[in-house]
Amino acid sequence: MSMTGGRRTQAERDAMTVEIGYALVSAVFAAVVVFGAVAGPVWLFELPGTVETVLTWAGLVLLPVVFFVRVASVLYRYRQESGQPSQPGRTNPDS
Repeated sequence: MSMTGGRRTQAERDAMTVEIGYALVSAVFAAVVVFGAVAGPVWLFELPGTVETVLTWAGLVLLPVVFFVRVASVLYRYRQESGQPSQPGRTNPDS
């Protein structure tokens, strides 16, 4: 909501939409990179079966963890930046 407690403006809704899109796209990218870094050696090298299984499962476990942590951190940071005035106690940051 806006600082006055009223309805959100179109600009605020657009900014939130862009931020959610950025959070999702960057989270997918980060999760795929982590999965590739962990499970990638399975496809590049001939490894023992147990090592291949462990690396693949570790990548599959880390994939959603990295995704959700990235989404949460981006949206939390956005909320912190947009929710508080720059100078607490003042109604206008320039006053």
